[in-house]
Amino acid sequence: MPKQRRRREREARRRAARERRVEEGRWEVVLETTDEAEWHERRGRVRADLAHVRDEDLRIDVLCGRGIHPTTYRLSVLVPDGLDRRSRHS
Repeated sequence: MPKQRRRREREARRRAARERRVEEGRWEVVLETTDEAEWHERRGRVRADLAHVRDEDLRIDVLCGRGIHPTTYRLSVLVPDGLDRRSRHS
């Protein structure tokens, strides 16, 4: 099936490009909270501020709490090497 082969090859190229960006960049935390209500409220606003960022360059982590440690919600953005988040908004 030629179309499936092309799609797989295109997806493989995208994965390889993303892996290169991750290796060359760093994840910068944009939002972190232990309050789930605050997470849902602020996530939409922060995501709107980062509308210029590709979805694949965003990472959402939910760090499950155990015992005395609360569950933590974290939104990070992939920052290419040599750039910081402040210079991307200028």
